[in-house]
Amino acid sequence: MKDIKVLTNVIHEYAWGSHTAIPELLGLKTPFDKPMAELWMGAHPKSPSKTDMNGAMVTLADLIKENPKDTLGNYAHDKFGSRLPYLFKVLAAGKPLSIQAHPNEHQAKEGFERENRRAIPLDAGNRNYRDANHKPEYICALTDFWALCGFRRIEETLSYLADACPKSLKRHRDDLSSRPDGSGLKGFFSSLMTLPGEDQQRAVEEAAGHSKRLGSKSPVFEWIVKLHHDYGCDIGVLSPIYLNLVCLKPGEALFLNAGELHAYLHGSGIELMANSDNVLRGGLTPKHVDVPELINILTFEEKDLEIIVPDAVSDLERVYPRKAEEFLLSVISIKTGDMYTASPNRTAEILLCVSGQALLSGEGDANAVAVDKGTSVFVPASAGRYSIKGEATMYKAAI
Repeated sequence: MKDIKVLTNVIHEYAWGSHTAIPELLGLKTPFDKPMAELWMGAHPKSPSKTDMNGAMVTLADLIKENPKDTLGNYAHDKFGSRLPYLFKVLAAGKPLSIQAHPNEHQAKEGFERENRRAIPLDAGNRNYRDANHKPEYICALTDFWALCGFRRIEETLSYLADACPKSLKRHRDDLSSRPDGSGLKGFFSSLMTLPGEDQQRAVEEAAGHSKRLGSKSPVFEWIVKLHHDYGCDIGVLSPIYLNLVCLKPGEALFLNAGELHAYLHGSGIELMANSDNVLRGGLTPKHVDVPELINILTFEEKDLEIIVPDAVSDLERVYPRKAEEFLLSVISIKTGDMYTASPNRTAEILLCVSGQALLSGEGDANAVAVDKGTSVFVPASAGRYSIKGEATMYKAAI
């Protein structure tokens, strides 16, 4: 199979989604009636993309299963079997997502088997592990993108605690101050997340009250106020105190490894991850929260954020550093008169056009496909050294 395939993708309409970002990308009316949160491109069993095959719509998973070596390429097939190892998304946050983390490979397999033994349905609301895979991921900003990611320096946390919660969390601050290390951080986070209801409400309301006064001092306090407005006295409102806060500019990215606590707050971005839907949540959500299991998978260490930008590998393509064996993210920018030619040693790729128009042509007798803003395509390995002409910007997921 050499043909480049246009994809029809599933859109998830979560309450935190945007009424404008994904509709604008797809050329739909804005504001859209419902919040569009995530556009999935890939072969995950929960929401596989579909494409036309001889007049019938088939899932990308079935297409790959029927032609695994042609679609994935020999290297990818030998490494990952008859499955696409990555999941490509557009994420659009109109309001903050849950505080969450993802398991490592061992934790995912163990958790998936454990919940299977308990006969918890895969689509059950209280299911933590929906597959046996880990979920390292890139988030790359398409707009200004606010996020919380990783535990900030303990001395910073202590300072913000003193400003926001001088009374209600004094004991927690003193405990962390006496053990300013990983074990102290774990103890602090565990005790915070398990505060009794009245104590939790008291801490959040104190933090929100002080933060209204301190808002001009730091975006940390501004976000505490916003989170309190959206989520009331949810304990996650305090997360900017102990997590690194960042605003990514378009093109900037973060890489999140297993066990890294994070929350996406506002903006739209490209996500590329291992092909998994395993999420452990701790707050800022009406969905299932499992604090003990979240604590079990977290990495408790201070982290300085690494904002990642891509490196130019040619005049037309910039590649983000490889951080996981399942995927590689790059951005292709072409102008009229340019021609992008793919590598001869390539694997299965998905491309998403985020602006402009272009023509993709496969090698030999493969078809040519016209794309514009919002169009995504699957390029099988057997399409060979395909080329792109036109004037467009496209994000590319590869193995």
